[in-house]
Amino acid sequence: MMYTIIDVETSGRSNKITEISVFKYDGKQVIDEFTSLVNPEVLIPDYITSLTGIDNGTVANAPTFAEVANDVLSITEDTIFVAHNVNFDYNVIRNEFKALGIDFNRKKLCTVRLSRKLLPGHKSYSLGKLCTDLHINIVDRHRARGDAEATVVLFEILLNQEDAETVFADFLKKTSKEATLPSHLPTAVFNNLPNTAGIYYFKNKKGKIIYIGKAKDIKKRVLSHFYSKAQKSLDLCRETSDIDFELSGSELVALLMEDAAIKQHYPEYNVISKRAPKAYAIFSYEDRQGIKHLAYNTLKATPNSIQTFSSITDCRAYLEKMCAQFELCPKFCHLQDGVTQCSHYKITTCKGICANEETVTAYNLRVTSAITHTMENKKDLVLQKQGRHNDETAFVLIKDSTYLGYGFIDKSEQINSPNDLEPFLIPQKDNLDVQKILRTALRTQ
Repeated sequence: MMYTIIDVETSGRSNKITEISVFKYDGKQVIDEFTSLVNPEVLIPDYITSLTGIDNGTVANAPTFAEVANDVLSITEDTIFVAHNVNFDYNVIRNEFKALGIDFNRKKLCTVRLSRKLLPGHKSYSLGKLCTDLHINIVDRHRARGDAEATVVLFEILLNQEDAETVFADFLKKTSKEATLPSHLPTAVFNNLPNTAGIYYFKNKKGKIIYIGKAKDIKKRVLSHFYSKAQKSLDLCRETSDIDFELSGSELVALLMEDAAIKQHYPEYNVISKRAPKAYAIFSYEDRQGIKHLAYNTLKATPNSIQTFSSITDCRAYLEKMCAQFELCPKFCHLQDGVTQCSHYKITTCKGICANEETVTAYNLRVTSAITHTMENKKDLVLQKQGRHNDETAFVLIKDSTYLGYGFIDKSEQINSPNDLEPFLIPQKDNLDVQKILRTALRTQ
């Protein structure tokens, strides 16, 4: 069996190759080598230069990847691609070939995962720490040739382990997930994931939560991250050392749990979901003439809000509906500014309060009716969902149209009213993201 043991250095976030080293190994000795600097055709940031010593001047006269592509294809042909944290190096090279219109496919082995299996008990499986433990000398750490040469020695040690033949064969099977799982994630952790609904936490080697997701099938969804070729997924998987999870019983409760967990932990890779959405609200006030106005503003700046919305457009649409239904004035509902009398293109039901053709008392009664109508439409709801096991029910509690939280309750419990659920409630904060989740759930019930 023939192997190519490979290391690449890159330009950082853009992941363009700045140096590549390939050692062709026949299981006993190195029979060929290709090493070259590569012009990434992008600027190399200072933090990469401080790590590798490679700067823009170093690669200025180096060949581009297009110029070394045939050398890489030739030396790796009919070989197994080997690297320490193989998914990173493999995907970087594959993306370089993809940009050239070439489909690069090789079987692959990861020396991190092989080391975890064949050399258990080490505190760290980073190349530097592992080589220190095994007394492997690394010349030019964080340079492609130095790291690849050290990986060759490590690979030789792995090949000579007692169970190597069986382990290598298992890792190379098409059905094996060893080449797919993140290098630092123990296989047992993945195997422990359930095929049921809930949320999952990706953690780095320090135990910090770096990503939170939800799924109807946790194990299946987690695996999809490992197959993704998106740069964000590659970066996420490279940092993942552990995965934790919580069962929800249903997708709805998983969505609510995910939203709360993201807003609590602010994981690095949940860029969009962790942003607090801006909320707007409708409120009422009286002017100097005693006329009741309906107006809108940001929720933070709104006293005693009547109804909340996720956008100004939604606020205006609701006010237009109230104007038409209760014969209110568009001017005093702040749908028209800078006019002495209303002249709304769509709403023609105003009885003349803006032109002094109606008493303030009569107009205010209709504004009060509109507010009362809105408040009375606020609902108390209990949404029942499947629990985390067969003897359990999950519930979502809403009072006065405000989300209070979710909970789990044994089916043997006697529940006569929503108040009986409160001892089992896991309190949560209401927000616009939650309201969107619940609106969708109510529409599909």
